[in-house]
Amino acid sequence: MKYNISNMMSLDIYLDSVQDIDYKNITSETSTTDQSIMPLMSWDIFSEDFSTTIENSKILNDIEQVKSFAKKSKWKNKIDGIFENQDFEALVITDINQKILWVNNGFTEMTGYSKKFAINKTPNFLQGENTQRTTKKRIRTKLELLEPFTEVITNYRKDKTPYKCEVKIIPLYKEKVTHFLAIEKKVV
Repeated sequence: MKYNISNMMSLDIYLDSVQDIDYKNITSETSTTDQSIMPLMSWDIFSEDFSTTIENSKILNDIEQVKSFAKKSKWKNKIDGIFENQDFEALVITDINQKILWVNNGFTEMTGYSKKFAINKTPNFLQGENTQRTTKKRIRTKLELLEPFTEVITNYRKDKTPYKCEVKIIPLYKEKVTHFLAIEKKVV
């Protein structure tokens, strides 16, 4: 029996798992003289799917962390509803005074700052010379209203490079607002 390698895109993975004697028998039956052999594409398909699965897993883990905070803090917000159709890179939970209590790994990836560095600081450390005063003032005013809002602000990474960040702020409450959730992503 002859094997057609172009139809067996996973042959290399299979061959890697067989014992030496079987390998010799199989390779002697395969024909590699055909110049129209297609490149191995199954790894590309697997790799792309695996990357998507990992990213989705990170997102779900981040949401579960927020739910854990919600349960512990007895927030009345519907956390699943907050994340419905939300695209984000970074999540930040602050207390009512905007002191950071938790950030996800996406925050570290986006800003370059470690979780340890960010905890107990306000997000002001992300601002710099091109952060508009009018934007900062608008954010302060909206925070005082204790209502959800979205704003775009120029922030700075640890290496001092600026980036535009869309920040969606959600007040978290029991009987009254006790915390804020910032859902963040870079924008062009």
